[in-house]
Amino acid sequence: MSRAGKQVEWSGAEMISSEMMGRLAEALLSSSPSAIFFTVAALAAGVVAAYLYAPAWGLRRLPGPAAYPLIGHLPLLSKHGPEVFSILAERYGPIYRFQMGRQPLVVVASPELCREVGIKKFKSIGNRSIPSPVRCSTIHRKGLFFTKGSRWQSMRSVLTSIYQPSHLASLIPDIQPYIKRAGGLLRHGEEITFSDLSLKLFTDTIGQVAFGVDFGLTKDKDAAAATVPPSSASSSSPPQAHPPAAAADFIQEHFYATTQLKMDLSGSLSIILGMLVPLLQEPARRLLLCVPGSADRRMEDTNMALRRMLDGIVAERTTQAESDRGKKNFLSVLLNAKESTEDLRKLLAPDYVSALTYEHLLAGSATTSFTMSSLVYLVAAHPEVEQRLLREIDDFGHKDRVPSAEELHNSFPYLEQVLKETMRFFTVSPLIAREAGEDVEVGGYVLPKGTWLWMAPGVLAKDPKQFPDPHVFRPERFDPESEECKKRHPYAFIPFGLGPRVCIGQKFSVQQLKLVAIHLYRHYIFRHSSKMETPLEFQFSIVVNFTHGVKLQVIERNI
Repeated sequence: MSRAGKQVEWSGAEMISSEMMGRLAEALLSSSPSAIFFTVAALAAGVVAAYLYAPAWGLRRLPGPAAYPLIGHLPLLSKHGPEVFSILAERYGPIYRFQMGRQPLVVVASPELCREVGIKKFKSIGNRSIPSPVRCSTIHRKGLFFTKGSRWQSMRSVLTSIYQPSHLASLIPDIQPYIKRAGGLLRHGEEITFSDLSLKLFTDTIGQVAFGVDFGLTKDKDAAAATVPPSSASSSSPPQAHPPAAAADFIQEHFYATTQLKMDLSGSLSIILGMLVPLLQEPARRLLLCVPGSADRRMEDTNMALRRMLDGIVAERTTQAESDRGKKNFLSVLLNAKESTEDLRKLLAPDYVSALTYEHLLAGSATTSFTMSSLVYLVAAHPEVEQRLLREIDDFGHKDRVPSAEELHNSFPYLEQVLKETMRFFTVSPLIAREAGEDVEVGGYVLPKGTWLWMAPGVLAKDPKQFPDPHVFRPERFDPESEECKKRHPYAFIPFGLGPRVCIGQKFSVQQLKLVAIHLYRHYIFRHSSKMETPLEFQFSIVVNFTHGVKLQVIERNI
């Protein structure tokens, strides 16, 4: 088929001439009331149909399954979860249509097409599309993740300095006491929901790194609810003084917010309406805010509570002298940068500082916790992987020796492979959202401005051409000396995205995951609990999460 034959075009309604309008009015006036009623009803139905189907009509030439009226392919997403995108890629190829309710997406599911979207044509596809769950949440919209255009570029430049290797290395002494404290909660023979402990641990460490506050979630049950940050980077354990009184409430709201922005039919009513009839999302949300107990009311209360708490922390830290804020935590770095120039003062307004800081907490805790829980779950089911991993960790040295950043990178090659295979096997972000800022050609199709293009790393990760036996957990496939690894497309594995909008915190995330894995496996191994469902069930919100958690039995190592 020629390029012209494959071109996707917008098709609007034809202009009706004044003569035709006059004839239509004359016909209506001469008709019976019933005829007028049916004519008006038909016109109204036509307008509704045009509103509902106009976006999909523009992408009609792309392959894809037939969509249900109004709800599109949401039933498929509810039935199969994120796996639906692999199923459809196998049937329709590496680029196809998918309708999230009324909103059509172009799903891109090959390494080369992902490189085309994420790198080669970044100037045309540089912004993220904003899905229905985020549309009414300013605390999410104003973070780096969904910010657009020149503001995003400026914010990214400011934040890049925070993630320099030297700064990340300096955070290890601040993070390690929290890891040790969380490990101290484990007891031999105990059955735990490991994913809950993992989320608490990474919320504690990100609380320290993002806010300079210890939320105290991994403290012993008999200890105080929360503590303030260590006064010295050399502290061996988090201190025991009290932080802001709102810390416990903040964490409760944070946990709720990480699980409720759902992308399927289990979301709140206004989110569902936002996917089906976007014009009704905001009016419906405002109406539902008046209904006590509604999911929308709870989400609004959560967002408002988070905003108040964050704004309070930012305001308090802003009044402090630069020397009293500290120089390591994310919030202090932002505030110090803000005060350096007039342009940065305008860029980093208080609401954006709050959103950026919270985004750091959300992205750094929920996703890292999912990956850590997945790693322990998978290693527990593969004794040969566990034995090789334990040997590497034990050979490093005494169990109290904390690896440096350089040693984390160079001395644990098998842990690196296990971590990558974990992220491939259970991909926490199976889709990466983009939006075309202008008409652009992708995969031979000319897509109009405003098209949502979603890259599918979750599909790439299970592609048998790139990963033979994709449903087998085999860390050795990431051995850089293996033939499989050498033959693999460089963009077949993109758990952190790619291009200019690649995850800015990926090195920090990997550093944390390695530190936690090393500490835990020096002291414990884990086995699946009989209370855990098989296979694991997942829910799809902004990121993937466990429906019922990862339940494991703790076994203390005698070494």
